[in-house]
Amino acid sequence: MSILKGLNAQQKKAVVAPDGPVLVLAGPGSGKTRVLTRRVAWLVLEQEVYPWRILAVTFTNKAAREMRERLEQLLGHSQAGDLTLGTFHATCARILRQEAEAAGISRDYTIFDADDQVALTRQVILELNLDEKRYRPHAVHNAISRAKNELIPPEEYQPGSYFGEIVRRVYEQYQQRLRLSGALDFDDLLMVTVNLFRQQDNVTRRYQERYRYILVDEFQDTNAAQYVLLQQLAGRHHNLFAVADEDQSIYAWRGADYRNINRLRQDHPDLTTYLLEQNYRSTQHILDTAQAIIRHNADRTEKRLFTRRGQGDKTIVHEAYDPGAEAQFIVDTIAELVATKEARPGDFAVMYRTNAQSRAIEDAFIHAGLPYRLVGATRFYARREIKDLVAFLRTAHNPSDSASLLRIINVPPRRIGRKTVASLEKTAREQNVSPWQIVAAVVGAGEAIPALSKQGRGAVAAFHKMVAGWIEARGELSVHQLIDRVLADTGYEAYLRDGSDEGEERWENVLELRGVALEYAGMTLTEFLADVALVSDVDNMGDEVDAPTLLTLHSAKGLEFPIVFLTGVEEGLIPHSRSIDEPEGVAEERRLMYVGVTRAQDRLYITHTFRRPRYGDYETNVPSRFLDDIPRRLLQDGRSRARQRAPETTPAWERWEPAPAAPAARFHTGDRVVHPVFGPGIVLESRGGGEKEQVTVIFENVGLKRILGDFLERST
Repeated sequence: MSILKGLNAQQKKAVVAPDGPVLVLAGPGSGKTRVLTRRVAWLVLEQEVYPWRILAVTFTNKAAREMRERLEQLLGHSQAGDLTLGTFHATCARILRQEAEAAGISRDYTIFDADDQVALTRQVILELNLDEKRYRPHAVHNAISRAKNELIPPEEYQPGSYFGEIVRRVYEQYQQRLRLSGALDFDDLLMVTVNLFRQQDNVTRRYQERYRYILVDEFQDTNAAQYVLLQQLAGRHHNLFAVADEDQSIYAWRGADYRNINRLRQDHPDLTTYLLEQNYRSTQHILDTAQAIIRHNADRTEKRLFTRRGQGDKTIVHEAYDPGAEAQFIVDTIAELVATKEARPGDFAVMYRTNAQSRAIEDAFIHAGLPYRLVGATRFYARREIKDLVAFLRTAHNPSDSASLLRIINVPPRRIGRKTVASLEKTAREQNVSPWQIVAAVVGAGEAIPALSKQGRGAVAAFHKMVAGWIEARGELSVHQLIDRVLADTGYEAYLRDGSDEGEERWENVLELRGVALEYAGMTLTEFLADVALVSDVDNMGDEVDAPTLLTLHSAKGLEFPIVFLTGVEEGLIPHSRSIDEPEGVAEERRLMYVGVTRAQDRLYITHTFRRPRYGDYETNVPSRFLDDIPRRLLQDGRSRARQRAPETTPAWERWEPAPAAPAARFHTGDRVVHPVFGPGIVLESRGGGEKEQVTVIFENVGLKRILGDFLERST
């Protein structure tokens, strides 16, 4: 039959499964979307189920669009149009529009987006006379969101700490403000729908009868509210068809709970389970690498992934000296494979755990004059916090730079409001001078802007004093020391670190820029700012060209690429330092690594560095524990192959030459050496070469030390 054409044996079994609860555990690249869409087509065309009796739920609008496009090809536009197909939130919003009266809400309710929600939380915090610097709106709202995902209303919220008590008070007022505004937030869409079904049996029965067949994609990513909602809708006919993979559950930070798979088994003893183990994406070596990593997780179903694509190349592991060398290895390897016609630039993906890691990689592409695409994030030098910090430095360098000065004059907020700023700008234009001169005049004469309030004049004076201090100190401080001074004077760290994951990422980006400044030791502020400007000027390159893709591991889910680089595979990055002390946190990091590995179709490169800037200073690294799980037979050492310069008439990628080979190490394990202070010793290990060679020595008098090779001499 045409519906089953092209399916393997396990896929066919899942598509034609009899009525009742079904769980399809689909390994990566095993054709789960094909199974979902063919299942719907089977129900409509072979089982003669009316399309309007079928509900298919996804997690993203993109997945819903893709599923609908495929179903239009299988069923035709008319029948596909009768299906209810969309995200959880869109499905609930549709139900609540129809059942507004029964749900006790206005039919014309509005939906508050993420910014609206945080703004409302901030408003409530201020109205309760709470300090928003101590009780960050993002952090408080995240706690409220978690409660809603667990279906806990304000009156049932049980605080376990003083912060929890603050959350309870804000939550109560937050919900009242939503009701007064005739609004729901995203979490309400789920919670109100669940409560509607709990309280209105007649409404529940109506939807249970309408949706006789319910299909859900990415079931491992459901939270508590979504799980309950699915059980309510399937409560009469029990025709729940769930496609899941607990090994790819990577969104616990937004409420996803892969343990819902076990709850499904417990709630439905008659559950039929099918395993999709044939992979259509990757080579066997890549699959074996992935399985070696993931099998150490508990609470999972073992899947033996196999492919008919052959063994393929081994996974290449490369250790670089630092992020700059790591990025250079990536660019050189890509250029080499493109020049030798083994791949196209668009075949490559470079993945990393945190957005801050993209900086060194972006710099390597930019300085090589080569294009790239950045997915799921703003380019490093275009990120708000980086532009803020650069504006602070530019103001210290040249306070007449009005664009920079006006950007940061009230960042973080220092009671210099919009009216004051507008008055400064207006007066500067009228007098044909820079805003900085007006700021200085306010401090000096006090009457440069007559309309300025006493509070505004005091705030402007404090700002002037702060910037003047930077100007006076800039000649004595290195760039990274000036950054430290700016961060301390402005309180910018507390401003960014608002208790949210986004705030932590923004702070990591600031520390990354501080790490860049450390590399400019001996260079002036002028030189640093000039180099940053040159990098920023080409930030928009590569958006519409055949180029490598740069993205985080979280953004990579659902994608695939012929050749993948997994970068920064080190303790503290993956697994991330925020997860490293919790077994479940490490388990999720392992799943994230698994997702990254299984994005690769043909070749996989794993890179890590000897040292990396961490919290603004360089630290030596330990390779990720996940690398220890991969059998040596699956790995090979990564070394770029030399090649001739390509003719100048070839495209940019093929004209690119790899960076010169790194200088060879002077010292090796077992060498006897002498240090002018520590005396004689024996080399245990040496990393890097030339000026950057770092040598670990056991000295007779002082024990173990790690020092630069330039301070050592060989002894006989």
